[in-house]
Amino acid sequence: MPMTKYEGMTLTKKVIVLEETWLVNCMLRECVIFYSGGPFDVVNATFDRCEWKFQGSAQQTFTLMTMIGLIPQPQATIPLQVSPESVN
Repeated sequence: MPMTKYEGMTLTKKVIVLEETWLVNCMLRECVIFYSGGPFDVVNATFDRCEWKFQGSAQQTFTLMTMIGLIPQPQATIPLQVSPESVN
């Protein structure tokens, strides 16, 4: 499958399939990035508030690494309810 090369670009709110992408000196902002475990090429790229979607063997590896503690599990956040009376 041919790779699409992005060089010296800022990509904002794009959908990227990592296996089909060659990133060189790029900034990715608020992108959705799919990765299934295949080869890719990333040189000096920065990821800012991107959403990662792991599939297939990449998802299985991610799950295993989380289970054995190599990747910390995300902490659940509980919204804090503050009444005006409790602020004083």
